[in-house]
Amino acid sequence: MTTVQNAGAAMRARHAPPFARGPVLAITAAVAVAHLAASLGKGYWFDEVYMLAIGRNHLDWGSADQPPLTPLLAALADALAPGSIVVLRLPAVLATAAAVLVAALVAREVGGDRRAQTITAAAQATTLWITLSGHWLTPYTLEPVQWLVLVWLVVRWIRVRDDRLLLALGAAAGIAAQTKFQVLLLCAVLLLAVLVCGPRELLRRPLLWVGAGIGVLIALPTLVWQAVHGWPQLQMGAVVAAEADALYGGRTGVAVLLVVCAGIAGTVLGAYGLWRLLRADEMRSYRFLAVTFLVLYAFFVVTVGRPYYLGGFYAVLAAAGAVGLQRRREAGRRRWRWVVWPAFALSAAAAGVMLSTSLDAVAESDDAGGRIARSAAAAYRALPPAEREDTVLVAQSYIVAAYLDGYSTEYGLPEAHSGNRGYGWFPPPPETAGTALYVGTSPDDVRPWFREVRRVDDGGPDARESSVWLCSGRLEPWAEIWPRLRSLTVG
Repeated sequence: MTTVQNAGAAMRARHAPPFARGPVLAITAAVAVAHLAASLGKGYWFDEVYMLAIGRNHLDWGSADQPPLTPLLAALADALAPGSIVVLRLPAVLATAAAVLVAALVAREVGGDRRAQTITAAAQATTLWITLSGHWLTPYTLEPVQWLVLVWLVVRWIRVRDDRLLLALGAAAGIAAQTKFQVLLLCAVLLLAVLVCGPRELLRRPLLWVGAGIGVLIALPTLVWQAVHGWPQLQMGAVVAAEADALYGGRTGVAVLLVVCAGIAGTVLGAYGLWRLLRADEMRSYRFLAVTFLVLYAFFVVTVGRPYYLGGFYAVLAAAGAVGLQRRREAGRRRWRWVVWPAFALSAAAAGVMLSTSLDAVAESDDAGGRIARSAAAAYRALPPAEREDTVLVAQSYIVAAYLDGYSTEYGLPEAHSGNRGYGWFPPPPETAGTALYVGTSPDDVRPWFREVRRVDDGGPDARESSVWLCSGRLEPWAEIWPRLRSLTVG
């Protein structure tokens, strides 16, 4: 009997179930349409206008807090269709939709039939954080599909043992590192989990290490940029942790939100999938995935990371859970359907709420950014022409600077400068500029470097967001002022 079972398992390993083309592509298309429709809304989310500002004015192999891929995509979209938010967001929409497809492929590789693939795709489609942000061109929107591609390549290698997949694995990791550096942690934990749980044969494959070399070569330019500039990205961990209390309720809030962001269906399936990966014999070859998730979860809780850091891993656990439901169904045990289908109904409703919340959040953020840009533009135009030529625009925070740059063509503003976040590592203002229009809540940061600082626009009813100050009589060179204004903390 054992021989027959082993033969059946081997047959399933060699021959993956048919791909659920119809339902999976339908869910993928629905996700794409929903996020494309959301992209039609007016205004930028502040993180994506930051990507646009970097891509438009400061495109390089890196910046203090961002690898270059997302700003590059923003720059290409801006060159193709200047001012078009829909075109700007197309890469994000495509990445979000592609993640649904790849999630189903992961389920297929671990033995999921058409129904299991469809369930996994639906779980990915209703992931709460991705539903909220899936149409914003940001690194954290592009990251989930990249993580899923990496996992898919590994689990497919386990089934087919085609070492060419390992070369693709390295290339995919290198590209992902040009998006967000968290993928380096993912790869390290995956390798350690394989070492502990198997299949250790993976680690003995020469092409795995050739692929790793390819990944390093792809990621090398942005790593060199970080090294040359003193590794500012490493300082971001402390900044993220410091912001967690206000944004997420500290370590406890992060621990809860790292689960909640999976969505209702994703949490139910993921919990069951995690249990099966740890306990089911047929999942022994994939046990390293459960260990990887648990280690990453613990790391992000202890270090107080962002709640969306596991967004690329929820579907992996959901796939294992969907296959578990499939095995129960095949054995004639169907009681779980009374839990799963209501979970999906609630998850779909929650996803709709999150999509609506996304539109409201963008509108509120963009309204504030637009008001700030208009105030700065009015103050800039009010300057005498001769003085205007000698004046630069300086913002207190990177968010304000990004909005000023994002709306620069619409309002005729010069390039913005700031000492905050990535802006602090961009070139300082030119030494020919002896006057600055400072946009922020208080000019205390720059007051020591100018003879006179006076308010020229009080920000109207929203002065708490930003006011405009004219700073004249610069006392020291910008090259000496700038390092002292540099800060990764928003405040």
